[in-house]
Amino acid sequence: MVDRMQTLTEKDLNWIHDASMEVLSNTGVAFNEGEALGLFQNRGFSVDGKVVRFSEKQVQEALSTAPSRFRLFGRNPEKSLWVGEDDWVFAPTYGPPFMVNRDGVQRPGTMHDYDTFCKLVQTSPHIDMNGYKHVEPQNVPAETAYLDMMLSNIVFCDRPFMGSPDSRRAARDCLEMAGIAFGGKDALAQMPVTVSLINSLSPLQYSSEMVGAVLELARYRQPLLIANLIMGGTSGPVTLPELLVLMNAEILAGLVLAQLAGPGTPVIYGTTSCPTNMKTGAATVGTPETAIISSMAAQLARFYQLPSRTGGSLTDATLPDAQALAEGALTLITAVRSGGNFILHACGMIGGYIGNSFEKWLIDEELCGMVRKMMTPLDFSAETIDTGVIARTGIGGTYLMQPETLKHCRSAYFDYALFAKGGAASRSPADDIAKTASDRLRQRLESYQKPDIDPSIETDLNQYVRHRK
Repeated sequence: MVDRMQTLTEKDLNWIHDASMEVLSNTGVAFNEGEALGLFQNRGFSVDGKVVRFSEKQVQEALSTAPSRFRLFGRNPEKSLWVGEDDWVFAPTYGPPFMVNRDGVQRPGTMHDYDTFCKLVQTSPHIDMNGYKHVEPQNVPAETAYLDMMLSNIVFCDRPFMGSPDSRRAARDCLEMAGIAFGGKDALAQMPVTVSLINSLSPLQYSSEMVGAVLELARYRQPLLIANLIMGGTSGPVTLPELLVLMNAEILAGLVLAQLAGPGTPVIYGTTSCPTNMKTGAATVGTPETAIISSMAAQLARFYQLPSRTGGSLTDATLPDAQALAEGALTLITAVRSGGNFILHACGMIGGYIGNSFEKWLIDEELCGMVRKMMTPLDFSAETIDTGVIARTGIGGTYLMQPETLKHCRSAYFDYALFAKGGAASRSPADDIAKTASDRLRQRLESYQKPDIDPSIETDLNQYVRHRK
């Protein structure tokens, strides 16, 4: 197969690995948390103040205990997922402070918006799991907002979900609430139910909040998505080869901590690193360089036999327009084709992480379905190739009324919900796709049905949140 995206050779991968080991052994990484520093010191690592230095042997030992594939359990067992190797999932946008309407107007996010996103995930034919922090709700106290978001994740959707790693306390609450929903906190060590995003503080640091969350979650073997967002030219080197070395060193350092705290904890190797706009100083995510980094991060993860996280439908556009769709399609398709296993920001993200958009969410969702269809292998066998139908139709005939056509006409091709196709009157010629998505949002929410949940579990969750508040 010919694929014109650069495939890193064994020599290329070893260049990056060896340079990363040099960074980790000579410069080191700062961990701003005392317990973690003590853990490193007790296990024989070089610790100088807050800086930890790593030998290659120590890194390889940690890599040997991290699985290449793991199962993520949903509250509905039928919606459990596999992540890693050949298995991959779409997860929605994470972390924006604002909602953006189809005209590009921003407003603060609310818990109602957050609940709506959970309902969209529940009713989605293409998004595999629920996220976290779909939008930062401004109408609830910031210090306890994560409790409300976790409650919505569990109650409004029965798919696997992302956890709350914003602080050590938030990680503990995530474990307690997951324990209520899944039969007790002690059961979690054998049952990965939530993925938490751990971001490094580039260059070469981890904050006390992130380190505390790693320690808490890894003790219960809950999967960690260890990632960074290095801005080339500001928080990282301007050239991509050097940026990849810094990216790799930071992720491996976080992985080592996770394995020290909980050997066997699943770790997803991730990044959404991107260039800096040198005219404004802003991160620019809807770029060809972002797609290149995404592809190479997935290849590095395979080199270390780890699942990989890459960005999904990323864009710098400030409304769901042609730029948003073009940039989003570029990064989403690259992520999947390159072998990404955990495609975060698969739908909704707008304005370089500043906003989430219901319209773009639905447009991206359809794009996810199209990409999954593209990646589904064809079956070549006696069951799928019958030359008899070609013989019966003959030269110049039509296949329209053949029994095989009638049998497969509703399932053979991708079923579009939003995109106009073949001149069909799926929407008014005057309506753009963003307006169609806006109209369909109401229909989707009307079709939502709250998933079954044991009333005692829901009561216990609500009581826990009220108590913690």
